[in-house]
Amino acid sequence: MALHFKMSPEKLDREAVDDYLFHCKNLHQTPSDSFFKHTIYGLRSLYRLLNLPDKKIALPQIHRQNVLPIVLNKTEVRALLVAPKYLRHRLMFGLLYGCGLRSYELCDLRCSDIDFERKTVFVRKKKGHTDRYLPLNKLLARGLKKYMSNDYPTDYLFYSPVSSDGAQHPITNSAIQWIIKESRSKITTKKKFTAHTLRHSFATHLLEDGMNILTLKALLGHKRIETTMLYLQIAELNNHSKFSPLDTLYKK
Repeated sequence: MALHFKMSPEKLDREAVDDYLFHCKNLHQTPSDSFFKHTIYGLRSLYRLLNLPDKKIALPQIHRQNVLPIVLNKTEVRALLVAPKYLRHRLMFGLLYGCGLRSYELCDLRCSDIDFERKTVFVRKKKGHTDRYLPLNKLLARGLKKYMSNDYPTDYLFYSPVSSDGAQHPITNSAIQWIIKESRSKITTKKKFTAHTLRHSFATHLLEDGMNILTLKALLGHKRIETTMLYLQIAELNNHSKFSPLDTLYKK
């Protein structure tokens, strides 16, 4: 860092330090994050030695490696899709799983985003992601047509049934999680899952059904292929089947 700026690190302001760390992260991202981590460790040690607590606070935290997500099997997904009493709740689960939506993307869906003729669902970009079109399953389309003709959503596809002004406001993330919690006890599983588990299950099942990783990346709306490749560690692929040594231990 001193060579980069031609200045002792303790004299650098926060913006300069952040710029250098960003430079390190991009420069050494492919082989590993070790250089980036050791740079932060070194800076923390220097600031501690020089008694500069404010400088230490300005440094970003090092995140632990992500744990593998929980994934429901297809039997569990089938049970979950029919668990809710109301059609609108079943359709929410259907879109979370069938399109791999994030919860906030489901909340933001508008009636105009559903194209029954082209059999697509349009998802608008948010939080740095890109717009994308997703395939609409025919069974899901049939359910959505019935729901829209009975519940009359005017703007947002799924709206909160309770509002102070009587207008239709989009359903919230907390409401989706409540529906998940209410349905969790109705299926036979010990897995602790959330709405986002359906997105993980969507990605894993598509890989297991033969979809290639680049197509899956586009459907998920990921910026980086490395994010999508996480699911290769979870999916049970025929060409990379996993097995226990006990499976062959007693074979003659």
